[in-house]
Amino acid sequence: MTSGALKLEHNPWRIDRTRYVHPNCDRARKPPPAVPARFVAGCAAGHLDDFPWVVFAHQDRPVCANPILRVNDVGSGGRATDLLVDCLACSGPKMTMAKAFGPAARHTMPRCRGRHPHLGLASEPCAEQLRTLVLGASNLWFSVSVSALSLPVGGGSLAQLVYDNWARLDKMGVKEVLAYALSEQSDLRAAFAGYDVEEIWDAIEARRAGGQTLAESDVMGPEWGALTAGSAGEPSPHFEAEPIDPPADRAGLICGVTRAHRLRVVTALCGFTRISAGEPGDWSGVAPLESSRAPTWVPVVENRGEGIFVRLAEEAVQAWESSAHDNGVLTAMRRAHRDWREARGLDPAQGWPGERYVLLHSLAHALINELAIECGYSSASISERIYARPPGWGPEPMAGILLYTSAPDAEGTLGGLVSLGQADALGPLLRRALDRSGLCSADPLCADHEPDAATSAVHGAACHACLLVAETSCERGNRFLDRSTLVDTFRHTGLELFK
Repeated sequence: MTSGALKLEHNPWRIDRTRYVHPNCDRARKPPPAVPARFVAGCAAGHLDDFPWVVFAHQDRPVCANPILRVNDVGSGGRATDLLVDCLACSGPKMTMAKAFGPAARHTMPRCRGRHPHLGLASEPCAEQLRTLVLGASNLWFSVSVSALSLPVGGGSLAQLVYDNWARLDKMGVKEVLAYALSEQSDLRAAFAGYDVEEIWDAIEARRAGGQTLAESDVMGPEWGALTAGSAGEPSPHFEAEPIDPPADRAGLICGVTRAHRLRVVTALCGFTRISAGEPGDWSGVAPLESSRAPTWVPVVENRGEGIFVRLAEEAVQAWESSAHDNGVLTAMRRAHRDWREARGLDPAQGWPGERYVLLHSLAHALINELAIECGYSSASISERIYARPPGWGPEPMAGILLYTSAPDAEGTLGGLVSLGQADALGPLLRRALDRSGLCSADPLCADHEPDAATSAVHGAACHACLLVAETSCERGNRFLDRSTLVDTFRHTGLELFK
């Protein structure tokens, strides 16, 4: 804009026709509109920049004093190989945009200038090389979020009420302000009906004294404990769970089922990545949402819903792990996982979720597809939380899955999913899910599939006809899946847990 190459042509009567034009074009009586470039550039550290057209067009030669670039589309398919870039000022050789992608880009793309347009930062130090990105492509932005279940805080109903209304109560410095708020604000008075000012103030002071310090620790552990024990002793408007007996025919493998009638799932947007989606727990390369590297708040959304929690018997899972560790299928998956991380510049020795995660993840996907047939919700509406912790990886071992659906509505969902948690419904549903996992319409190709990092397929016997689900449902991007861990398949790997 400052160079005068473009001019804003404003139409006050038809705002949709406001556009940028080329005022200095001599080959047209009416200035032609300016069209945004199809390409931008970014790096794995989350930076975004304009495509370096001038540097790209002057490969292996110095940039001329007054470059005038021209981009010609010599094809009809809109492919990058059909675009030729040259400089009219120095009449150098034409560069094809194909050299800006793939292995050739290592020699043609410059180093990143460290720009964050959304922060307004001119530049910051960055050692990454720029990668060419197509404008509007999905790899321009991957959200990095953290989710957790909202659980009762303990200490009785009054402590829970104080916790739920803490954003307002924390601002009340003296008891008189609390008394005034209770008399003037009807919603706050209704929430604390049955409690006097003295009791409420004592609960607020108790929370200030020691209840608001949150240790950075395991999130899954408290959720595991709450889902296992249920909510009989701690009533809460956000969490209601009922432990029931498991299906009788699977009592040796499934040791517990919990029907979660009421859940609140809190999801916080903590940043984003470019080029590739981030791994859970890996914060390297995550771009911040604001200029501060230590933000004091992040956007959060609350969804309410229902779910079914299934716990596998720890003894059975440990016995399966001891025999499955050296199996060729899981060995190939571990190798593909290392190659996948190495190709993305990540530590290949980190990030392996464990053999039991593959088992639980495969079971979760098989049940999601089966539940979607019966519960009235689509499979894309059912999400998973995998509780997979082998002995020695934390305070206590965990082997369970939570399948839930949620909505932003204040009333949550309608109960179609949690009703299938009863033993007389869950037993037949589990049998059908396992039967479907034994035979895929893509067999024997699906059963013989091996993990291959070259195609980003860090999964074994799994495809869109059997185990793969929507990205909104899976917490690992459809990786670490193999239905041969559940039942016998055409390949006869000997991995199956459910004989």
